[in-house]
Amino acid sequence: MSARILVVDDIEANRRLMQAKLEARYYSVALVSNGEAALKHATAEQPDIILLDIMMPGMDGFEVCRRLKSNLATRHIPVVMLTALTDIDDRLRGLEAGADDFLSKPIEDFALFARLEALMRYNLVADELRSRGASTNRPEHFSDFEQEVINRPSNILVIDQDDQNATRIVGALEAIGHTAQNWKDANASGLKFKGLDLVLLALSGQKHDALKLCAHLRTLRESKDFSIVVTCDPEDQHLGVEALRIGAYDIIYTPLDMLELQARVRTQTRRKRYIDILRRRVDRGLELSLVDHLTGLYNRRHMLERLQLWMRRSANSGKPVSIAAFDIDHFKAINDAHGHEAGDQVLKAFAERLRTNIRPKDIACRPGGEEFLIIMPETAADMAAVGAERIRHAIGSRPFRLERWDVEVSVTVSAGIASHYGEDGLLADLLHQADLALYLAKQNGRNRIERRAA
Repeated sequence: MSARILVVDDIEANRRLMQAKLEARYYSVALVSNGEAALKHATAEQPDIILLDIMMPGMDGFEVCRRLKSNLATRHIPVVMLTALTDIDDRLRGLEAGADDFLSKPIEDFALFARLEALMRYNLVADELRSRGASTNRPEHFSDFEQEVINRPSNILVIDQDDQNATRIVGALEAIGHTAQNWKDANASGLKFKGLDLVLLALSGQKHDALKLCAHLRTLRESKDFSIVVTCDPEDQHLGVEALRIGAYDIIYTPLDMLELQARVRTQTRRKRYIDILRRRVDRGLELSLVDHLTGLYNRRHMLERLQLWMRRSANSGKPVSIAAFDIDHFKAINDAHGHEAGDQVLKAFAERLRTNIRPKDIACRPGGEEFLIIMPETAADMAAVGAERIRHAIGSRPFRLERWDVEVSVTVSAGIASHYGEDGLLADLLHQADLALYLAKQNGRNRIERRAA
């Protein structure tokens, strides 16, 4: 898995060494020597990951990171800070500035590439969702509600066989508003992974195979909904790096500094919530592209796609496909008498009655206005007429109750049926025949069914 990586370091020897390491693993590498150049390159070129040195003259790495994360165009790019600093305060400054991870100099290749792999997994999901949900050239904007969701406290499961340590971690997380539970208590009350934001998994000093457990957690159906952060002793770094390769997103070395733990939990939770928001946007966009927002039936676009599909299947199998075009009789009179809001309520109630009186394989659509259409796969005209008559009777058998206006409205419907019997034919011709049959039903007195063969 390759990526475009921007290396930011004021010392040329460091830049060249990192370039050699990365290009040996087939990464595409860009080099800059200062913060201003890093900001310009990140905005223009949108690298996948930024490796950012902290100690630079002029604008240091902390300020560069803050500016990257405050810019709508670059805040989604993961930033890994490269530092010789070991003071926990400096790590906290970096996390507060928005850094996604740290690597301490001299940088070990195994740790470097494991962390890059973990970040690229995250990028792969985020980039795919962004490309499906909206133009990647448009800066991301979060609504007030989405921003509130991102910043909500986390729901965390702590897995550590050291009960005293687990209790201490749970307490520290709950002290800043998170919901946290240790593995022992969660098992006693009925362990559930659904709804979790993060699993904090200890690797060192465990009687079980913690790496195997990490791998198992990644196979769970709910695993896309939570992040895994592992803790380990510095001498067990190889376990942490292997956990990153398996599917963990972050390592925290023990003994734990609770402020660093809280900061990393916040970072991972925000990233997880960001992915959740992108997923919801994609799902919502897909729904809007298929479904009429008022009635919940399929819209005209999806109707045409499905009808074209069933006409092709009809041509291959020789089995007929029929459509029934419905139009509410005198719908304008309802709007005139009660207003358009009342008319919308009638349309919604009409759609629900339509939905409950068709077969499971039939496809109910609203192409627009007071017009509705049912696609009836593998159905001849005579059977389509039976189905349409059932719907006509269901609509006219009892009035529609408009609670807000405290009135009942009697509604009837006319329908035209057209059928396609597997021969060559155009979708437009089939729809035209259904419209002609519907027009005939209107001419002949409404509240009736007419049919034609395409």
